[in-house]
Amino acid sequence: MHTSPEAQIREFYRELFRAWGRQHWWPAQSRFEVIVGAYLTQNTAWKNVEHALGNLRSARVLNLQGLRRLPVGELEQLIRPAGYFRQKAARLKIFMEFLDRRYDGSLDRMFARPTAELRAELLALNGVGPETADAILLYAGGHPVFVVDAYARRLLERHRILPHNAPYEEIRALFEQALRSEKWTRGEGLSQETLNSGAIPAIHAPSRMSGARRSERAQVLNEMHGLIVGVGKNYCLASRARCEECPLGRFPHQRIRPGSFPGQRRRAARS
Repeated sequence: MHTSPEAQIREFYRELFRAWGRQHWWPAQSRFEVIVGAYLTQNTAWKNVEHALGNLRSARVLNLQGLRRLPVGELEQLIRPAGYFRQKAARLKIFMEFLDRRYDGSLDRMFARPTAELRAELLALNGVGPETADAILLYAGGHPVFVVDAYARRLLERHRILPHNAPYEEIRALFEQALRSEKWTRGEGLSQETLNSGAIPAIHAPSRMSGARRSERAQVLNEMHGLIVGVGKNYCLASRARCEECPLGRFPHQRIRPGSFPGQRRRAARS
C-alpha cells in the first residue's frame, strides 16, 4: 500500500520521539545567543561554535549591548574558533545594524512580526540563507517553521521521499504540512539509566531556550529538527548508513547512488 510522504514524515517523528524523547535543542540561555549561534554554525561543527560562544560569554559580550559596542576586530578574534571569523563578524554587525534601524534594538518587536514578513527581511540580510533564517525564526522566535539541513536532505533521499537536491522550500513545505496537526507530549519519561546507556544519541542538557514556551506546532517542528540531527550524526552518516541500529531502520530505505533517484531523472527530462 502506498504511503504518502506526509504520512511517512509523521511516522518518522513518532518513532524517533518514542525512542529518544526531547532533544532540548537549541541549547542556549537567551534568544540573542541562539541568533549568534545560527550565524556561527554556518560551515562548521557545533563544537567549534560552542568554543566561540564560550569566548563571547567569558568576555561578557554575548548580549545585545555587548556585541553592539564591541569593535569588529575584537569580535573577529573571539569567534575565531568558528571559522570564517571575519565574514561572520561582519555579518553579525550587519544584523545588529538591522535590528537597531528596523526595530530600535528590540527582539520583542522583531519577533512580533508575521512569520513570512520577518523571514523575507532576514533573507535580505547579507549572509542569511534559508537555513539560518529559519533557525532564528524557530529557535529564537518560536515561529512555526522547519529548518532544512543536510541531515534532513540525506534522510529524505535514503528513504526515497525526495532527492537530495530538492528545492529548500519544497522540503520545508513538506515537513510543515506533514506535522501541521501533530500533537506534542513532553516526553520526558526517559530514565537516567536509558540516557546513560548509549542506546540513544547524546541529548543536550535542558537550557533556558530549549525549555521556552512556544506553540505546540513550533514545538513539534523544533523536536523534529533535533531528532533528525540525532539520526544524521549517529546513524544516517554521509559515508555509510547504519540502518540496522537506527530507529528508522524498519522503514523502507535504500542507499542512493548520485543521479539514481527517480525524481532526479524526471527533473532532468523536463529541463
